[in-house]
Amino acid sequence: MSKKVLIVGGVAGGASAAARLRRLDEQAEIIMLERDEHISFANCGLPYYIGETIQERSKLLIQTPEAMKKRFNIDVRIFSEVIAIDGDNKTATIRSKDRGTYEESFDYLVLSPGAKPLVPPIPGIELPGITSLRNIADTDRIKQLVDEKPIKQAIVVGGGFIGIEMAENLRERGIGVTVIEAAPHILAPYDTDMIAHAEQELKKHGVELVLGDGVASFTKNEQHQTEQITVQLQSGSTLLADLVILAIGVKPDTAFLQQSNVNLGAKGHILVNEYMETNLAGVYAVGDAVEVTHFVSNQQTAIPLAGPANKQGRIAADNIAGLKSAYKGTQGSSIIKIFELTGAATGMNERMLQQLNQPYHVVHLHPASHATYYPGASPIAMKLIFDYEGKILGAQAFGKDGVDKRIDVIATVIRMQGTVEDLTELELCYAPPYSSAKDPVNMAGYIAQNIVDERAVVFLPRDLADRDLDNTMLVDVRTPKEHNDGHIPGSISIPVDELRSRLDELDRDKEIWVYCQVGLRGYTALRILAQHGFIVKNLTGGYKSYTMSNFTLA
Repeated sequence: MSKKVLIVGGVAGGASAAARLRRLDEQAEIIMLERDEHISFANCGLPYYIGETIQERSKLLIQTPEAMKKRFNIDVRIFSEVIAIDGDNKTATIRSKDRGTYEESFDYLVLSPGAKPLVPPIPGIELPGITSLRNIADTDRIKQLVDEKPIKQAIVVGGGFIGIEMAENLRERGIGVTVIEAAPHILAPYDTDMIAHAEQELKKHGVELVLGDGVASFTKNEQHQTEQITVQLQSGSTLLADLVILAIGVKPDTAFLQQSNVNLGAKGHILVNEYMETNLAGVYAVGDAVEVTHFVSNQQTAIPLAGPANKQGRIAADNIAGLKSAYKGTQGSSIIKIFELTGAATGMNERMLQQLNQPYHVVHLHPASHATYYPGASPIAMKLIFDYEGKILGAQAFGKDGVDKRIDVIATVIRMQGTVEDLTELELCYAPPYSSAKDPVNMAGYIAQNIVDERAVVFLPRDLADRDLDNTMLVDVRTPKEHNDGHIPGSISIPVDELRSRLDELDRDKEIWVYCQVGLRGYTALRILAQHGFIVKNLTGGYKSYTMSNFTLA
């Protein structure tokens, strides 16, 4: 007997579930219900179409109803919104543009409603010229405004991924852009000591950042002939804009489930088990609307990313077809392009670990993207977070080249429950145009392994503020020229190559804190001093990490 499967919503999760299920079960009756016109589109590519990096709108459309019908024999019904679910009687109530309101029965149901932009109750938020970006219709509306109207100044409210991508693409169109972020920094997956790289790049390309401030109200600027908007900030400052993009965040689009028996979390996310099944037998949920288990912390969370949504759709289809597939959690691997810079992260950051009161180590390093003697090498700023036994908890990186593959490798090791020792043992591709004989991933492992094995103790730039001046000495082991060009206040200069002959200048009753430019010479100095009886710490990431930690927008 064939199964009847309803799939609510397309895009990543729903479309993946539909295609996978058909490949597994040729006899199943599959009906996809999509509220909007487009069932599967590249939502991650929308900002780049507005910015005209992607020239052809058709490139955003991954699948059409006609193509899904022809290849997969799926009954796709667009402009069909599911407004209620009856899990006991296994029916869905649908409001359709063509059919009116009707009921459809099912044997299995896959919920993939996604998430929608947060629209807080800010006075004036409904004014013309204020919009958000979720789907093709939003994209068309924003692009039409940018193409046809004299948009000179735009404000992006929210410094998350969509907000920063929109800021970049509007700037590429020659529009002045200001990003307003209520938090102290943009891009929450990155820690404070790393995010300065992104903020510096935005500033370099003319994007203004307003941090630690929120929007109090929007009003129409009556003194301007066009539909210009006055943005009143909570600090009392005001800004003017021709266009406002809301990118404050997203929430699960699950209001239609409030009266059903589907269990929802505190923030409205659908609760599922490892098989992506809800509390109702035969009812599955996938994508941005579900609560997931974080792969590293094992805590419940919500991580709206396309990759996990695709995997979840596939797993839901497997289980409907009788295959026992399980979803093992989301680790939050993400990447972003910011003009000439790339940022990537995976796993947990320091804020997440601190909230869990979990102890951890941090190392910073600044390797080159490939062998420095081969033209075109550029620096990568990397951060590795690991526990006291060496298990990798997370990683972050910024750079112009080679960032993606380094974080991808570390993300893979995390997935395999790997340790920093595993990073040292990885045999990765090497030729001068692509890497170094000691790949940056290997280098991160070496540095971390030294800490786990207690061959080195490090300190972070933030630790300098609490340094006991009476019981520590701060030593710059770079060259005198480097020291004169800029150094940490309170440090003395003893180059590493002179260290053995100048040990009498150091106080053996004090802890010696050493630093160099990126940490390597500092480690050499640490090993020399430790073997001469000194208690030593090395600044991880060196003076370069120190200067980035002190970057300000002013």
